[in-house]
Amino acid sequence: MPSNSAGIVTGLTVAALGAVGFLAYQASATVPATLGQPHTDSSPGIAAAKAPRDTRHPAALPTGSGKGERVVYSVDDDRVWLVGAGDKVERTFEVVPGAVDPAPGSYWVTSRSNSVTGTDGTPIEHVVRFATAGNVTIGFSAAVAPATAPADPAVKTGGIRESREDGAAMWTFATIGQKVIVIR
Repeated sequence: MPSNSAGIVTGLTVAALGAVGFLAYQASATVPATLGQPHTDSSPGIAAAKAPRDTRHPAALPTGSGKGERVVYSVDDDRVWLVGAGDKVERTFEVVPGAVDPAPGSYWVTSRSNSVTGTDGTPIEHVVRFATAGNVTIGFSAAVAPATAPADPAVKTGGIRESREDGAAMWTFATIGQKVIVIR
């Protein structure tokens, strides 16, 4: 009798793995080819030109940076805004960019990792990825500990580094599918 039970369990396991494989194939077949690529054509208000700034309030959200809930990242100002409902800025903070910048445009958060090692060898947490440039993945992250050595300028990194507190706020706000607007 035990061999009969083992056969049933094996059969059910094989069937479950087949179903998961089929569903994974279906999911990958329906992912838009443009996911993770800039979509400036769908956001006419977001141009490659520098968005207007309030010179009296440099941390103010730039006009022309989109509408609705979103993450806004300025590559020229090295600043991020987490924008909630009603276009209300929930948090803004400065960041340290990687060696590779994303092109201005509209993106979506495509993947996240709670804790990994960055391409520069630094342990990082709260990784929120949203773009690629060539073969470099670009995303926000926080270093777990301060860097002990200067970054190798030959390593192409797309990590946009935040403080641990800002990284925790980004992690909570920017879930998969969240809009990310990159401006100059």
